[in-house]
Amino acid sequence: MMALLVFAVAVAAILGVGAILTAVWTTRIETAYPAAGRLVPVAGGRIHVLEIEGANPVADRSPVVLLHGASSNLLDMRFALGDRLAAGRRVILVDRPGHGWSDRPAGSSSPARQAALIAEALARVGADRFVLVGHSFGGTVAAAFARAFPDRVAGLVILAPVTHPWIGGLAWYNALLSTPAVGPFFARTVGLGIGSLLLRQGALSVFAPQPMPPDYLDRAGIALLLRPTEMVANAQEIAGLKAFVTGEALHYRDIAAPTVVITGDADDIVSPRIHARAIAAAVPKARLVVLPGVGHMPQYSAADAVAAAIAAVSPQPPPGGATP
Repeated sequence: MMALLVFAVAVAAILGVGAILTAVWTTRIETAYPAAGRLVPVAGGRIHVLEIEGANPVADRSPVVLLHGASSNLLDMRFALGDRLAAGRRVILVDRPGHGWSDRPAGSSSPARQAALIAEALARVGADRFVLVGHSFGGTVAAAFARAFPDRVAGLVILAPVTHPWIGGLAWYNALLSTPAVGPFFARTVGLGIGSLLLRQGALSVFAPQPMPPDYLDRAGIALLLRPTEMVANAQEIAGLKAFVTGEALHYRDIAAPTVVITGDADDIVSPRIHARAIAAAVPKARLVVLPGVGHMPQYSAADAVAAAIAAVSPQPPPGGATP
Protein backbone atom coordinates (compact mmCIF):
# COMPACT_ATOMS: atom_id res chain seq x y z
CA MET A 1 0.00 0.00 0.00
CA MET A 2 2.81 2.38 0.94
CA ALA A 3 4.61 1.61 -2.33
CA LEU A 4 1.45 2.45 -4.28
CA LEU A 5 1.10 5.74 -2.43
CA VAL A 6 4.73 6.66 -3.11
CA PHE A 7 4.25 5.82 -6.78
CA ALA A 8 1.11 7.99 -6.99
CA VAL A 9 2.89 10.91 -5.32
CA ALA A 10 5.86 10.53 -7.70
CA VAL A 11 3.59 10.51 -10.76
CA ALA A 12 1.70 13.56 -9.49
CA ALA A 13 4.99 15.36 -8.92
CA ILE A 14 6.23 14.54 -12.41
CA LEU A 15 2.99 15.75 -13.96
CA GLY A 16 3.06 18.91 -11.86
CA VAL A 17 6.61 19.72 -12.88
CA GLY A 18 5.71 18.90 -16.47
CA ALA A 19 2.79 21.34 -16.39
CA ILE A 20 5.02 24.12 -15.03
CA LEU A 21 7.75 23.48 -17.62
CA THR A 22 5.13 23.32 -20.38
CA ALA A 23 3.82 26.76 -19.44
CA VAL A 24 7.35 28.20 -19.39
CA TRP A 25 8.40 26.60 -22.69
CA THR A 26 5.17 27.67 -24.36
CA THR A 27 5.88 31.29 -23.45
CA ARG A 28 9.43 30.98 -24.79
CA ILE A 29 8.22 29.47 -28.06
CA GLU A 30 5.67 32.22 -28.56
CA THR A 31 8.28 34.86 -27.83
CA ALA A 32 10.66 33.32 -30.37
CA TYR A 33 8.01 33.13 -33.12
CA PRO A 34 5.60 36.07 -32.72
CA ALA A 35 2.77 36.82 -35.13
CA ALA A 36 4.24 38.28 -38.31
CA GLY A 37 1.02 39.49 -39.92
CA ARG A 38 -2.33 40.77 -38.74
CA LEU A 39 -5.10 39.07 -36.82
CA VAL A 40 -8.25 39.36 -38.93
CA PRO A 41 -11.62 39.02 -37.16
CA VAL A 42 -13.89 36.22 -38.38
CA ALA A 43 -16.93 34.47 -36.92
CA GLY A 44 -15.85 33.11 -33.55
CA GLY A 45 -12.29 34.38 -33.46
CA ARG A 46 -9.37 35.75 -35.50
CA ILE A 47 -7.30 34.38 -38.38
CA HIS A 48 -3.63 35.28 -38.73
CA VAL A 49 -2.90 36.57 -42.24
CA LEU A 50 0.47 37.71 -43.59
CA GLU A 51 0.71 39.64 -46.87
CA ILE A 52 4.03 40.03 -48.68
CA GLU A 53 4.80 41.75 -51.95
CA GLY A 54 8.04 42.61 -53.74
CA ALA A 55 9.10 46.01 -54.96
CA ASN A 56 7.93 45.42 -58.53
CA PRO A 57 4.75 43.34 -58.55
CA VAL A 58 2.85 42.87 -61.79
CA ALA A 59 -0.40 44.72 -61.16
CA ASP A 60 -2.64 42.45 -63.21
CA ARG A 61 -1.45 39.14 -61.79
CA SER A 62 -3.91 37.45 -59.44
CA PRO A 63 -2.77 37.24 -55.82
CA VAL A 64 -1.61 33.86 -54.58
CA VAL A 65 -2.93 32.42 -51.31
CA LEU A 66 -0.77 29.76 -49.65
CA LEU A 67 -2.20 27.20 -47.18
CA HIS A 68 0.15 25.06 -45.08
CA GLY A 69 -0.29 21.42 -44.17
CA ALA A 70 -0.66 19.65 -40.83
CA SER A 71 1.84 20.17 -38.01
CA SER A 72 2.99 23.54 -39.35
CA ASN A 73 2.04 27.18 -39.88
CA LEU A 74 2.29 29.94 -42.47
CA LEU A 75 6.06 30.34 -41.96
CA ASP A 76 6.49 26.92 -43.58
CA MET A 77 4.92 28.05 -46.87
CA ARG A 78 6.68 31.39 -46.68
CA PHE A 79 10.04 29.62 -46.43
CA ALA A 80 9.18 27.27 -49.30
CA LEU A 81 7.39 29.57 -51.76
CA GLY A 82 6.12 32.82 -50.32
CA ASP A 83 9.16 35.06 -50.61
CA ARG A 84 9.99 33.64 -54.04
CA LEU A 85 6.50 34.29 -55.45
CA ALA A 86 6.24 37.72 -53.85
CA ALA A 87 8.91 39.07 -56.18
CA GLY A 88 6.24 39.45 -58.85
CA ARG A 89 2.85 39.43 -57.16
CA ARG A 90 0.89 39.80 -53.97
CA VAL A 91 1.20 36.71 -51.78
CA ILE A 92 -1.12 36.02 -48.86
CA LEU A 93 -0.18 33.43 -46.26
CA VAL A 94 -2.71 32.10 -43.78
CA ASP A 95 -2.37 30.27 -40.48
CA ARG A 96 -5.13 27.70 -40.73
CA PRO A 97 -7.51 27.74 -37.73
CA GLY A 98 -5.84 26.28 -34.64
CA HIS A 99 -2.33 26.72 -36.05
CA GLY A 100 0.29 29.41 -35.66
CA TRP A 101 -1.46 32.51 -34.37
CA SER A 102 -4.97 31.78 -35.64
CA ASP A 103 -7.77 31.07 -33.21
CA ARG A 104 -9.76 27.87 -33.41
CA PRO A 105 -13.46 28.71 -33.61
CA ALA A 106 -16.00 25.95 -32.99
CA GLY A 107 -16.06 23.26 -35.63
CA SER A 108 -12.82 24.29 -37.28
CA SER A 109 -11.28 20.82 -37.25
CA SER A 110 -13.35 20.33 -40.41
CA PRO A 111 -11.62 21.38 -43.64
CA ALA A 112 -14.94 22.81 -44.87
CA ARG A 113 -15.26 25.00 -41.78
CA GLN A 114 -11.64 26.07 -42.18
CA ALA A 115 -12.33 27.01 -45.80
CA ALA A 116 -15.27 29.17 -44.73
CA LEU A 117 -13.25 30.96 -42.04
CA ILE A 118 -10.35 31.55 -44.42
CA ALA A 119 -12.76 32.86 -47.07
CA GLU A 120 -14.10 35.36 -44.54
CA ALA A 121 -10.61 36.49 -43.54
CA LEU A 122 -9.48 36.89 -47.15
CA ALA A 123 -12.54 38.97 -47.98
CA ARG A 124 -11.67 41.28 -45.08
CA VAL A 125 -8.16 41.89 -46.47
CA GLY A 126 -9.54 42.63 -49.94
CA ALA A 127 -8.63 39.34 -51.62
CA ASP A 128 -11.70 38.61 -53.71
CA ARG A 129 -10.21 36.34 -56.39
CA PHE A 130 -6.87 34.56 -56.33
CA VAL A 131 -4.84 31.48 -57.14
CA LEU A 132 -5.17 29.08 -54.20
CA VAL A 133 -2.28 26.78 -53.29
CA GLY A 134 -2.49 24.15 -50.56
CA HIS A 135 -0.08 21.48 -49.30
CA SER A 136 -1.16 18.14 -47.78
CA PHE A 137 -3.98 18.92 -45.29
CA GLY A 138 -3.92 22.43 -46.75
CA GLY A 139 -4.66 20.79 -50.10
CA THR A 140 -7.77 19.25 -48.57
CA VAL A 141 -8.86 22.68 -47.36
CA ALA A 142 -8.02 24.27 -50.73
CA ALA A 143 -10.14 21.71 -52.61
CA ALA A 144 -13.04 22.30 -50.21
CA PHE A 145 -12.63 26.05 -50.69
CA ALA A 146 -12.67 25.76 -54.50
CA ARG A 147 -15.88 23.77 -54.34
CA ALA A 148 -17.61 26.07 -51.86
CA PHE A 149 -16.44 29.40 -53.31
CA PRO A 150 -15.92 28.85 -57.04
CA ASP A 151 -16.10 32.55 -57.92
CA ARG A 152 -13.18 33.31 -55.61
CA VAL A 153 -10.69 30.81 -57.08
CA ALA A 154 -8.97 31.80 -60.33
CA GLY A 155 -6.79 28.70 -60.21
CA LEU A 156 -6.09 25.82 -57.85
CA VAL A 157 -2.75 24.12 -57.14
CA ILE A 158 -2.70 21.28 -54.61
CA LEU A 159 0.56 19.70 -53.48
CA ALA A 160 0.64 16.12 -52.13
CA PRO A 161 -3.01 16.57 -51.11
CA VAL A 162 -5.06 14.31 -48.86
CA THR A 163 -8.27 13.75 -50.82
CA HIS A 164 -9.58 10.19 -50.42
CA PRO A 165 -10.05 7.57 -47.67
CA TRP A 166 -7.10 5.29 -46.98
CA ILE A 167 -6.37 2.11 -45.05
CA GLY A 168 -4.88 2.61 -41.61
CA GLY A 169 -5.41 4.50 -38.40
CA LEU A 170 -3.78 7.24 -36.37
CA ALA A 171 -0.28 7.42 -35.01
CA TRP A 172 -0.31 6.78 -31.26
CA TYR A 173 0.34 10.40 -30.32
CA ASN A 174 -2.49 11.72 -32.51
CA ALA A 175 -4.83 9.05 -31.15
CA LEU A 176 -3.92 10.08 -27.61
CA LEU A 177 -4.04 13.84 -28.22
CA SER A 178 -7.41 13.66 -29.99
CA THR A 179 -9.05 11.77 -27.11
CA PRO A 180 -11.42 14.06 -25.16
CA ALA A 181 -10.09 15.13 -21.75
CA VAL A 182 -7.09 12.79 -21.98
CA GLY A 183 -5.52 14.62 -24.92
CA PRO A 184 -5.56 18.13 -23.40
CA PHE A 185 -4.27 16.74 -20.07
CA PHE A 186 -1.39 14.96 -21.82
CA ALA A 187 -0.58 18.07 -23.88
CA ARG A 188 -0.47 20.36 -20.84
CA THR A 189 1.73 18.07 -18.74
CA VAL A 190 4.21 15.93 -20.69
CA GLY A 191 3.21 16.37 -24.34
CA LEU A 192 5.58 19.25 -25.07
CA GLY A 193 8.57 17.38 -23.67
CA ILE A 194 7.80 14.20 -25.60
CA GLY A 195 6.95 16.18 -28.73
CA SER A 196 10.25 18.03 -28.63
CA LEU A 197 12.06 14.67 -28.72
CA LEU A 198 10.05 13.55 -31.77
CA LEU A 199 10.02 16.83 -33.69
CA ARG A 200 13.24 16.62 -35.68
CA GLN A 201 12.83 12.97 -36.69
CA GLY A 202 9.26 13.63 -37.74
CA ALA A 203 10.34 16.51 -39.96
CA LEU A 204 13.12 14.42 -41.50
CA SER A 205 10.62 11.69 -42.40
CA VAL A 206 8.30 14.20 -44.07
CA PHE A 207 11.10 15.44 -46.33
CA ALA A 208 12.45 11.99 -47.21
CA PRO A 209 13.94 10.93 -49.55
CA GLN A 210 15.14 14.53 -49.93
CA PRO A 211 17.20 16.07 -47.10
CA MET A 212 15.53 18.54 -44.80
CA PRO A 213 16.90 22.09 -45.16
CA PRO A 214 19.28 22.54 -42.21
CA ASP A 215 17.46 25.64 -40.97
CA TYR A 216 13.94 24.35 -41.61
CA LEU A 217 12.76 23.85 -38.03
CA ASP A 218 13.74 27.38 -37.08
CA ARG A 219 12.72 29.25 -40.23
CA ALA A 220 9.38 27.46 -40.42
CA GLY A 221 8.64 27.98 -36.72
CA ILE A 222 7.76 24.31 -36.26
CA ALA A 223 8.15 24.58 -32.48
CA LEU A 224 4.80 26.42 -32.42
CA LEU A 225 3.24 22.98 -32.88
CA LEU A 226 4.43 21.97 -29.42
CA ARG A 227 2.10 24.39 -27.65
CA PRO A 228 -0.66 22.35 -25.95
CA THR A 229 -3.61 23.97 -27.73
CA GLU A 230 -2.02 23.52 -31.15
CA MET A 231 -0.98 19.92 -30.47
CA VAL A 232 -4.58 19.06 -29.62
CA ALA A 233 -6.01 21.02 -32.56
CA ASN A 234 -3.59 19.36 -34.99
CA ALA A 235 -4.41 15.87 -33.71
CA GLN A 236 -8.16 16.43 -33.76
CA GLU A 237 -8.17 17.67 -37.35
CA ILE A 238 -6.08 14.66 -38.43
CA ALA A 239 -8.42 12.34 -36.53
CA GLY A 240 -11.41 13.63 -38.47
CA LEU A 241 -9.74 13.79 -41.86
CA LYS A 242 -10.59 10.34 -43.21
CA ALA A 243 -14.30 10.76 -42.53
CA PHE A 244 -14.27 14.17 -44.18
CA VAL A 245 -12.58 13.10 -47.43
CA THR A 246 -14.78 10.01 -47.65
CA GLY A 247 -17.75 12.30 -48.19
CA GLU A 248 -15.92 15.04 -50.05
CA ALA A 249 -14.52 12.67 -52.69
CA LEU A 250 -18.01 12.34 -54.16
CA HIS A 251 -18.00 16.03 -55.15
CA TYR A 252 -14.60 16.79 -56.67
CA ARG A 253 -16.22 16.82 -60.10
CA ASP A 254 -17.86 20.08 -59.02
CA ILE A 255 -14.54 21.95 -58.83
CA ALA A 256 -14.59 24.35 -61.77
CA ALA A 257 -11.23 26.11 -61.42
CA PRO A 258 -8.25 25.25 -63.62
CA THR A 259 -6.36 22.84 -61.37
CA VAL A 260 -2.88 21.38 -61.12
CA VAL A 261 -2.25 18.44 -58.80
CA ILE A 262 1.41 17.91 -57.93
CA THR A 263 2.77 14.81 -56.22
CA GLY A 264 6.08 13.03 -55.83
CA ASP A 265 6.23 9.36 -56.71
CA ALA A 266 8.41 8.77 -53.62
CA ASP A 267 5.87 10.24 -51.20
CA ASP A 268 5.50 7.77 -48.32
CA ILE A 269 3.36 10.11 -46.22
CA VAL A 270 0.38 10.63 -48.57
CA SER A 271 -0.01 7.98 -51.25
CA PRO A 272 0.09 9.49 -54.78
CA ARG A 273 -2.04 6.63 -56.08
CA ILE A 274 -4.81 6.92 -53.50
CA HIS A 275 -4.95 10.72 -53.41
CA ALA A 276 -3.29 12.83 -56.13
CA ARG A 277 -4.02 10.53 -59.05
CA ALA A 278 -7.62 10.04 -57.93
CA ILE A 279 -8.51 13.70 -57.53
CA ALA A 280 -6.75 14.62 -60.77
CA ALA A 281 -8.98 12.09 -62.53
CA ALA A 282 -12.11 13.49 -60.84
CA VAL A 283 -11.69 17.25 -61.32
CA PRO A 284 -12.77 18.25 -64.86
CA LYS A 285 -10.01 20.82 -65.52
CA ALA A 286 -7.20 19.11 -63.64
CA ARG A 287 -3.67 18.33 -64.78
CA LEU A 288 -1.52 15.86 -62.87
CA VAL A 289 2.21 16.42 -62.38
CA VAL A 290 4.14 13.46 -60.96
CA LEU A 291 7.69 14.31 -59.88
CA PRO A 292 10.15 11.38 -60.05
CA GLY A 293 12.00 10.67 -56.83
CA VAL A 294 10.27 13.46 -54.89
CA GLY A 295 8.74 12.94 -51.46
CA HIS A 296 6.02 14.76 -49.54
CA MET A 297 7.47 18.29 -49.75
CA PRO A 298 7.49 19.27 -53.44
CA GLN A 299 7.25 22.96 -52.58
CA TYR A 300 10.84 22.63 -51.32
CA SER A 301 12.38 19.94 -53.51
CA ALA A 302 10.66 21.00 -56.74
CA ALA A 303 9.92 24.69 -56.21
CA ASP A 304 10.44 25.49 -59.90
CA ALA A 305 7.73 22.99 -60.90
CA VAL A 306 5.34 24.39 -58.32
CA ALA A 307 5.97 27.99 -59.41
CA ALA A 308 5.37 26.95 -63.03
CA ALA A 309 2.07 25.32 -62.05
CA ILE A 310 0.96 28.48 -60.27
CA ALA A 311 1.80 30.52 -63.36
CA ALA A 312 -0.07 28.04 -65.55
CA VAL A 313 -3.36 28.47 -63.71
CA SER A 314 -3.03 32.24 -63.25
CA PRO A 315 -5.19 34.44 -65.47
CA GLN A 316 -3.02 35.77 -68.26
CA PRO A 317 -2.36 39.53 -68.32
CA PRO A 318 -3.70 41.36 -71.37
CA PRO A 319 -1.37 42.18 -74.29
CA GLY A 320 1.09 44.94 -73.44
CA GLY A 321 0.54 44.43 -69.71
CA ALA A 322 -2.26 47.02 -69.54
CA THR A 323 -4.85 46.60 -66.86
CA PRO A 324 -8.26 45.91 -68.44
